[in-house]
Amino acid sequence: MLISTSFLSSKNIPKDLVELNETTTDYIHVDVMDGKFVKNKTMPFSEMSKIYKYTSKRLDVHLMCMDAEKYIKDYAKLNAEFITIHVESMKVKENLELIHSYSIKSGLAINPDTPVKEIIPYLPLTDLILIMSVEPGRGGQKFIKESEDKIKEVREILKEYKMDKLISCDGGINKETRKYVSKCDMIVSGSYITNSNDFEASIESLR
Repeated sequence: MLISTSFLSSKNIPKDLVELNETTTDYIHVDVMDGKFVKNKTMPFSEMSKIYKYTSKRLDVHLMCMDAEKYIKDYAKLNAEFITIHVESMKVKENLELIHSYSIKSGLAINPDTPVKEIIPYLPLTDLILIMSVEPGRGGQKFIKESEDKIKEVREILKEYKMDKLISCDGGINKETRKYVSKCDMIVSGSYITNSNDFEASIESLR
């Protein structure tokens, strides 16, 4: 199981990033919010781009943005392995193609209330499916147990279409809820790791 660690709930981002850099986490999950797609807004790119003062880990960028185009162009400048947009956002096809134009893997996120069938038209352009197991926009929320069914449904669709994509899940994942996401290839966890006394032990408990 791949682990992508979010610092959305971090109380001291630089300190936590330095510590995460010494762990076995596979990716640093970067949450980007525009204040439109979700109510909250993250720090500007000019600040976020300084992340490499603190970590050399590859980035797993999650754009919770209505119009992701300009954010894609910015974050493509960083060491991102994945840039993920939402199926509920604007210009989905064009933005998935834009991500690939930078030789970066594209992700497609789906909110808890959105039917899984919405992702089907975009599967050929997608490398990763991100299932939101909380409402997007803020950290520390409770895991939505119905997400387990959604993971299984995505897995069945990929099997039906004979496609090999990574399935990731984001929101409320900890040692107790880990059992509901066992069918994923990657999980995103934030507060469970960054609020703990031992980042590495928390990461390993999720694998």
